Amino acid sequence: MNLTILGCYAATPRTLTNPTSQVLEMKNRMFLIDCGEGTQVQLRKNKLRFSKINHVFISHLHGDHYYGLIGLVSTFSLLNRKTDLHIYGPKGTKEITLLQLKLSNSWTGYNLYFHELESKEPEVVFEDDKVIVSTIPLKHRVYTNGFLFREKPGERKLDINAVQAHGIHTAYYQKIKNGSDITLDDGRVIPNSELTFDPPAPKSYAFCSDTIYDESIVPLIKDVDVVYHESTFLDSEAHLCEKTMHTTAKQAATIAKMANVKQLILGHFSTRYNSIEPFREEAQTIFENVLLADDGKVFEL
Repeated sequence: MNLTILGCYAATPRTLTNPTSQVLEMKNRMFLIDCGEGTQVQLRKNKLRFSKINHVFISHLHGDHYYGLIGLVSTFSLLNRKTDLHIYGPKGTKEITLLQLKLSNSWTGYNLYFHELESKEPEVVFEDDKVIVSTIPLKHRVYTNGFLFREKPGERKLDINAVQAHGIHTAYYQKIKNGSDITLDDGRVIPNSELTFDPPAPKSYAFCSDTIYDESIVPLIKDVDVVYHESTFLDSEAHLCEKTMHTTAKQAATIAKMANVKQLILGHFSTRYNSIEPFREEAQTIFENVLLADDGKVFEL
């Protein structure tokens, strides 16, 4: 599970900083999360394959989180994409995108599927045999969701020495890996636990941006491996949070501690600050395992 930060700064892009966008690679799937201005350029800089992106998740319709979407959709057409593209975002995402395609007469040569979100309760928005994605309702100035990505449990690992010791035919190997006990020819039942090892623990990743400090999300991200949480301001500017509906580094750390997450990644930094290191310092007064996002940074989770 790898996370590539394409952009992690608030509001407008600058020469050396980009608005929010990131790529999560999980179980050989590549998910694009938010698509701020310049996302496709950042994809190229980070040498990420456009063709592997089949699912785009948009948290909310503020420009620094989706202004790069129409450019990416159009570039896919120029690259002669044929694979379906699924876009998950607030109601209005489809209207905005199709209007731009219509007025520029730039219809795609591939299928675009929009999954528009309106629920203020958590809901599953994507699921296949390996990964499940659900929303994390957030409190911001417009309708906003975070997203929780979870690996599904893998099949059990065969203990080849134990299987061979019992003389079990290879035809039963897949059944054993699926969790079944085995009955031998003499009637003895061999428990699955004696024939297999536990698979690696499923990993999980939560994306929480943008939001005011909100303890209601704690049960939704409880015990998650890695949480990316916005930290627009330092504590010295906490008075701005209520007006803008954003969070401080300390508040993000408090959420991480309450949820007992393993790792916290801070991002969505206001561009008013000359350095992002103070965000780590403030957060670590509350929660120890803190990392800082930055454009181009890759986390091996």
